[in-house]
Amino acid sequence: MLRYLLLFVLGITASSGAYAEPGIPALTLVTGEDGSQSYTVTIQILAIMTALTFIPAALIMMTSFTRIIIVFAILRQAIGLQQSPSNQIMIGLALFLTFFIMTPVWEDINVNALQPYLSEEVTALEAVQLARKPVTEFMLAQTREDHVDLFARIAGYDIIKSADDIPFSVLVPAFMTSELKTAFQIGFIVFIPFLVIDLVIASILMAMGMMMLSPIIISLPFKIMLFVLIDGWALVMGTLASSFGAG
Repeated sequence: MLRYLLLFVLGITASSGAYAEPGIPALTLVTGEDGSQSYTVTIQILAIMTALTFIPAALIMMTSFTRIIIVFAILRQAIGLQQSPSNQIMIGLALFLTFFIMTPVWEDINVNALQPYLSEEVTALEAVQLARKPVTEFMLAQTREDHVDLFARIAGYDIIKSADDIPFSVLVPAFMTSELKTAFQIGFIVFIPFLVIDLVIASILMAMGMMMLSPIIISLPFKIMLFVLIDGWALVMGTLASSFGAG
């Protein structure tokens, strides 16, 4: 019975395919009057769907997200709270602060690349080049020259005359290493006040002979109180946002 049912389904499929209209061609290269070339909408949609898989990596490594999440993680460790705020809250804070910092870049992309492409004023490849410019300018403003020289030397680019000549394959890893260094520098500064509190509490407990009592238990309320009194979250998030504006 199952075999006859399978043959019946295959017969319907074959008959419907025989009388179906030919589909949209998968690849068609259209040459414009000015000599420029563009692909069909089918290929453009396929390229966009493929590019969507790289969005998480681009969001993490080509924006301000890396610096923010590392500073937040170091801050939580410095206070002594292992699970509060939770990872979901930390990532949410980092994402929305990233949206705030990257808004000028995305507005530039929307005005100069996305809207002209939707209006069919530029081709897809031209829109990509226009969108690449503000992202490159943002990364260059935060990237250290010695890191660019390092990766350019490894890649075999001996001489780079200007910032416009830096390949994207060199700029991205240089930007990532610069962000990691900056994040740990800010995290070190954030860690110092809480470390001082831990040292003071530990010294007091040793002087009182309470060596069996963990200093973390005593210092945690004082660190939380200090962080609340100085409005720590606003201070840290404001400092992170201004650190990109200063670049």
